[in-house]
Amino acid sequence: MSDLTADVATKVSTDAAEKFVASYYNALSTLRDPISSFYIPPATMPDGKTLPTIVFNGNVITDGSAFETIFEKEMPAAHYDIQSYNCHMINPNYTAIGSEGTPSTTGKNMTILVMISGFVSYGKALEGEKRVFSENIVLVPNPTNTASKGKGGSRKGWLIQSQNFRFVV
Repeated sequence: MSDLTADVATKVSTDAAEKFVASYYNALSTLRDPISSFYIPPATMPDGKTLPTIVFNGNVITDGSAFETIFEKEMPAAHYDIQSYNCHMINPNYTAIGSEGTPSTTGKNMTILVMISGFVSYGKALEGEKRVFSENIVLVPNPTNTASKGKGGSRKGWLIQSQNFRFVV
């Protein structure tokens, strides 16, 4: 079996980042897709570290469900205007906790760092103060990837393992 080529890694990571950014920030803006569905299920690594790791402007949040609850119940409506994003492969052979990994030439088991920047306004989209933000997200393959692919269904091939959101001063 040959190794993952740079061309394949670039294509897979770029496609994953593009689809993720479009669907995730749409979900944050419209709340049409459960926000928690973008995160890996809570897990504890052998060293005791818990996943996912979520930090929102300096505040640690325990998991995707807690983030969803905060976002829906404690924050006003949000409107995201993404200005740029970039991505890089971190690990070409990611192995999910509790599974056995095998090297892949397709790139479907890599971890991807996605760096996003843009503006966010809270409240009414055109009336709220625009704040500049920067966000770094580590995506891992969705081990179940059994979400619907049918009409209106969304398929999340990649989930958030780590996230750090910051307002830019």
